[in-house]
Amino acid sequence: MSFALACTACAIPAQTPAKAPDVEADVCVYGGTSGGVAAAVQAARMGKRTVLLEPHQHLGGMTSGGLSAVDIGDPRSVGGIAREFFTRLVAHYGKQLEWDRPFRSGGGPATGGAYSIEPHVAEAVFDAMVAEAGVRVLRDARLARAHMQGARIAQLELEGGRRVAASMFVDTTYEGDLMAAAGVTYTVQREGNAKYGESLNGIHYAAKYRPRLGHLAPGDNGRVRGGQGVWDRDFPLDPYVVKGDPASGLIPLVDAGDGGDPGDPAPGVMAYCYRLCLTTDPDNRRPIVPPADYDPKRYELVVRFLEACRANGDAVDLRWFSKHDPLPHDKWDFNTATIGANLPGASQEWPEASYARRLEIAAEIEDYHRGLLHFLATDARVPERLREQLAAFGLPRDEFVDNGGWPHQIYVREGRRMVGALVMTEHHTFGRAIAPRSIGLGSYGTDVHEIRRIAKDGVVVREGKIAAGRGGFGPYCIGYDALLPVAEECTNLAVTFALSASHIAFASLRMEPVFMVTSQSAATAACLALDRGVGLHDVEYEALAQRLRADGQVLTWPPAGRR
Repeated sequence: MSFALACTACAIPAQTPAKAPDVEADVCVYGGTSGGVAAAVQAARMGKRTVLLEPHQHLGGMTSGGLSAVDIGDPRSVGGIAREFFTRLVAHYGKQLEWDRPFRSGGGPATGGAYSIEPHVAEAVFDAMVAEAGVRVLRDARLARAHMQGARIAQLELEGGRRVAASMFVDTTYEGDLMAAAGVTYTVQREGNAKYGESLNGIHYAAKYRPRLGHLAPGDNGRVRGGQGVWDRDFPLDPYVVKGDPASGLIPLVDAGDGGDPGDPAPGVMAYCYRLCLTTDPDNRRPIVPPADYDPKRYELVVRFLEACRANGDAVDLRWFSKHDPLPHDKWDFNTATIGANLPGASQEWPEASYARRLEIAAEIEDYHRGLLHFLATDARVPERLREQLAAFGLPRDEFVDNGGWPHQIYVREGRRMVGALVMTEHHTFGRAIAPRSIGLGSYGTDVHEIRRIAKDGVVVREGKIAAGRGGFGPYCIGYDALLPVAEECTNLAVTFALSASHIAFASLRMEPVFMVTSQSAATAACLALDRGVGLHDVEYEALAQRLRADGQVLTWPPAGRR
């Protein structure tokens, strides 16, 4: 197995005299994600010696790691290198994107079919962009510790002892590993609603996902009136080994836990999964092999779900277990479902776990997913129609070729979140407050994958699940200070995915195009800080905004010059 990892080895920064570095740069970007590429390319284009450290082998993170039907939001809100990347990407297929037009919904969220691409093509574009910009890329460069001089990072020490010195650093990991190693304050807690005066944070049970009977039949697009997909609905399933008997214990895939009070603070990050790229091309298809310890008893919850679907009158097919969107060349992007690729609870340790533990967690999620697909394709209790459909899919031979066709990047939807100079909250994403010093826009809805799958009131419940809008508000400003730690902690570090946001605000901010936007803007600020000999907190905003606009970033809504 191989996939992108970042270090959690040393959360305590080392205040030690710096040794002579092995690598010197003006700007060091840690994490070869989509945002990492955007940051590194921007810094190099601004004439700075730039090094991009990738803990594993592949660039692009989830954008080249299986997330192939890309969540865009409003295309008009995306600018800069993100727009350049997707424009260049779809040109590979002879397509053009309409960046000046709003997304046209087919009844679901703003996932643009025009942005659906093959993972290996996305990775090739990322590789080409860093090469053309002259970025130095170090792969298998895992962080061991950050060496500090006061409130500045002086050097990064990698596993094996190699040291990298730079004047400015950008953390573009999903987990916020460099931020943690530098001693910056962060949280992995879902804040209670009371902390920031929010309404959707903390423990949450959305009415839309409350287990119930009488679900409507979906239309041809797999959705019911209002947009809810057939893959994303809940029945009142019995969670106990002996139905109706709590003393018999919980069936597999249901975790123990107190339901808690809505709105109260609670630990927990969104469920992780792998986003599979599967193909129906028999000449390019390899079988999906189940795990060595495959046991159909692990999927009793699936059996009970199928029983409920039949009682509801459903003509169950593959959509009930995975929304799947078409990609070029007979490939499909497989998403998750009520019972799908997500494994709630398995991700809880990940943000602060050791390398070894992350490997174990990733293997657990992969084995669960392989087992589920094997169950659905082979078990006699599964409707024949569904078994036949799934049997037509396999892992593409031309994707993730060094990992047997399985994605190298696990979908880290949420890791650490910085508590920085500005905390973005629900008030900003819903338009009740405007974040100052905009460096880009967010536009996606409020999208939280389940935190837990637990027994509550005698049925299986997905706690924390939210898929909603933002009160009708359009694209919103992302404040520059949300990328920065408080100045007393670190003055030469920007954090662009694990940025400073509440859990519920992060649910909108976490999309890959936004990640690329924040990362490009952070790199721009780092270069301006170097030019002026100041820390990131002292960069003059008007100069930053001027350069961002010149490089195509969209900072206001409506975009400047359009009303």
